[in-house]
Amino acid sequence: MSGSEPKVSCVFVCHDEAGRVLLARRSSGARDEPGTWDCGAGALEFGETFEAAVARKVHEEYGTRPLRIDMIGVRNVLRGDPVHSHWVAVVFAVRVEPGEVELGEPHKFDAWEWFAPDALPAPLHSQCGASLALFAARPA
Repeated sequence: MSGSEPKVSCVFVCHDEAGRVLLARRSSGARDEPGTWDCGAGALEFGETFEAAVARKVHEEYGTRPLRIDMIGVRNVLRGDPVHSHWVAVVFAVRVEPGEVELGEPHKFDAWEWFAPDALPAPLHSQCGASLALFAARPA
């Protein structure tokens, strides 16, 4: 993605009642940074609410519906080579039912797994750490 105007992305950190976070490993078909672990995200479509965008993308990526959606922050994401993009990332904590999760976009992700926040996999996508930090700092 490139262009002269910022785009809006809804980033989501899916979690369960036990405090674990759900991350997916980006496959060779991913837009960028294949082999890295990432939380979910998707562009906001014209006329869509943030919550509707999050619910749509959670279902597309993980085959499940959110049980709860909470906005936890906003980030200004400027990326250089090779992507050259500017996103306003609205970040959400999303509770999901672990038993309902499945890989919904195998062309973009080749695995998913639950992780304790103090035992994250490596390597993380370059933008994932900042979203996980917002998740960790959210009010209980």
